[in-house]
Amino acid sequence: MTTLITGANRGIGHAMFDAFRDKGEAVTGTHRDAPTTDMLRLDVADPGSVSQMAKDFGDTPLDLLVCNAGVYVEKGLPLEDLTADLWAQAMAVNVTGVFLTIQALLPNLRAAGGKIAIISSQMASDTNAPGGSYIYRASKAAVLNLGRNLAVDLKGDGIAVGIYHPGWVQTDMGGSSAAITPVQAANGLLDRFADLSLDSTGCFKTWDGQDHAF
Repeated sequence: MTTLITGANRGIGHAMFDAFRDKGEAVTGTHRDAPTTDMLRLDVADPGSVSQMAKDFGDTPLDLLVCNAGVYVEKGLPLEDLTADLWAQAMAVNVTGVFLTIQALLPNLRAAGGKIAIISSQMASDTNAPGGSYIYRASKAAVLNLGRNLAVDLKGDGIAVGIYHPGWVQTDMGGSSAAITPVQAANGLLDRFADLSLDSTGCFKTWDGQDHAF
């Protein structure tokens, strides 16, 4: 099995990368600075970088693409400080970057009849709206919608798409008081990816296997 994980240099992405490697599976990570030989350089907000990453990856059939790279640009900022530039940055990474990565690697996914896992958030749900985090919530809702529609269009290619809430995780984004560790999140997510099939394509699930409300 061959897997590619975007944003694999830290947090949940790095924990997933390590978990796949510990299982003895072929896994490639991406990172904007590509600090190691087992990662490809990728800035998902840069279309040229996405195209180059796909060229670097080559024509290897891809069993699983995990779209994990994401940003939370407004953390700690009041509503009055949420500028158009912050909105543009978040959408470029959290939404457009996911689409461009999938688009660039579609030949590899088709060759394998692979799967796509999109890391969204419970904050994407319109039933979970306590206020705040406007940019992050909007971007994660958008990528949830993207994943649901891709699931319809790619089913004929034999490609299943799942969207996942990774849990409240002890990362730079989640904070030290979060409920679970990156390793716990990663192990749960790997089980969810294994369960993903054409029968469940378009699902929105939590890291521990619960169906999440849209």
